Amino acid sequence: MERGVAIRIGVISDTHGLLRPAALEAMRGSDLIVHAGDIGDPSILRDLAALAPVTAVRGNNDFGDWADALRDVETISAGGMQLGLVHDVKSLTAQHRAPGWSALVAGHSHRPLCEMRDGVLHFNPGSAGPRRFSLPVSVGEIVIERGTLAGRILVLAV
Repeated sequence: MERGVAIRIGVISDTHGLLRPAALEAMRGSDLIVHAGDIGDPSILRDLAALAPVTAVRGNNDFGDWADALRDVETISAGGMQLGLVHDVKSLTAQHRAPGWSALVAGHSHRPLCEMRDGVLHFNPGSAGPRRFSLPVSVGEIVIERGTLAGRILVLAV
């Protein structure tokens, strides 16, 4: 994807087999979609891929041949930037962290997070699947434009 052109990355995680219509609609218009694991059903990746190219990582609740084909860590290049994608940020070791990541996208906790730390965007879209405790049902987006990136959490009305 070209540098200088605005790129919208839809970010979703922890669907646990439930792709809500509101989550699918929030991903519409994305240039790329990333799923940070605990997908739950391969049909979710197919439905997302109907909207935009998808990169996904395996979550701790993803099992079967389809899940075995997913990696634990991915690096995505977009708009001249590198984004790291993992399910559980605590599982990252020093060897997994790629130098030059502009963002680290993770799921697992079900807690939305969008914060800059030492020049790296740490982003967790929260959970788009079944509600957990009193946490919101949410997805997110990262926009890369002119060499900068910005994240935003989108709380879904469900």
